Amino acid sequence: MTTRRTFLTTTAMTAATHAFAASGGSDIKIALIGCGGRGTGACNQALTAGSTIKLVAVVDPLEGKAQAALDILKAKHEGQVDVPPDQVFTNFEDYKKAFELADVVLITTPPGPRPFLFEQAIKAGKHVFMEKPVAVDAIGVRRVLAAAEEAKKKKLNVCVGFQRHYDPGYIDMVDRIHAGEIGDLIYGRVYWNGTSRPGFPREPGESELHYQIRNWYFFTWMSGDHILEQHCHNLDVANWVMKGQMPIKATGQGGRQVRRAKENGTIFDHHTVEFEYENGMRILSQCCQIGGKCARDVSEHFHGVKGSADLGNGGKFMINGEPPGGKRSRNKYDPYQLEHNAFFENIRTGKLRIDAEYAAYSTLMGVMGRMATYTGQVITWEQALHSKDNLVPDNITWDTEPPVKPDADGWYPVAIPGTTLPV
Repeated sequence: MTTRRTFLTTTAMTAATHAFAASGGSDIKIALIGCGGRGTGACNQALTAGSTIKLVAVVDPLEGKAQAALDILKAKHEGQVDVPPDQVFTNFEDYKKAFELADVVLITTPPGPRPFLFEQAIKAGKHVFMEKPVAVDAIGVRRVLAAAEEAKKKKLNVCVGFQRHYDPGYIDMVDRIHAGEIGDLIYGRVYWNGTSRPGFPREPGESELHYQIRNWYFFTWMSGDHILEQHCHNLDVANWVMKGQMPIKATGQGGRQVRRAKENGTIFDHHTVEFEYENGMRILSQCCQIGGKCARDVSEHFHGVKGSADLGNGGKFMINGEPPGGKRSRNKYDPYQLEHNAFFENIRTGKLRIDAEYAAYSTLMGVMGRMATYTGQVITWEQALHSKDNLVPDNITWDTEPPVKPDADGWYPVAIPGTTLPV
């Protein structure tokens, strides 16, 4: 595996042959693994992508989640939901049964288990839609990269939920940056400074693993922290603009300023990272979930010797460069829907697109940033790529021991910059 890699904006499409392309009108059977809000939304978008797409199985181990998602999807897609009671699965290990029933797997669990499930889906010969980030640690990233190579050999489509790659506004702007409208890049700025969210209090008699999975966002082993779970979108745009050239080192600061309750688990509420590239180029990264009257900003900005480009800034896009650019209003189309439309069209027509490689490297950039903020040290790309920090147990069941546990007073261990060491 190379430690630095240049990849294209999107994986090239090449011809492939499979049953859907050959038969033209065959039903495409899908299984939903992870039935929370994002999973239900992704499945809704999948079913909207074509009348021959059928939901045949749902899996979620948390009580009532699978059935709740199923009820919503039945109401929206009459005739496309064919999930009898014995195909509503509520055990972790039931993913195997769901895979056997489907042609396409939607992996919309929390991020922690995604590398394992992605490996298993590719081994089983399934096309995969997988939410971002694709892992929470470097070990998971390496597993996703290896599975992506297998997907190429088996001609299996892999779509990852970095929907900006399917957004016409973003595609247009990145193409113009690559065409030289702002000249050689000097530096960039990427932000996800948004609102906060509360953690869930523990329920009486609830097991530790059940609580952490139900409150997954606040545990680094499940979410990767919000620098990864949310801010990876902006870091992915930076990688796209940089044509896949990865930073050589990262320096950062972060901590827990306002979210310091027991139910806030192990994650920080703010991160600021400076990523440095081999040519001296730097990208400044900010993300916070403090809320209140803090300024909010979800956008990306790039500065070159001829001008600047602002992407997604309040729904507007602007280039000030050569030739002079201008505003582009918010797109009329939903990029979340566009990515599913493209994914299923590729499956139907026999084309191949695999998003997993660039998604893995964008994920690793988030891991690198988190390593910098958690430790307070300069983290090199080599350190991040080859990190041995293994956060997630394999093949989770209700008998699995959670990798972090609270102390006698109910507090979880939190990274301390300057004390916590990189692994």
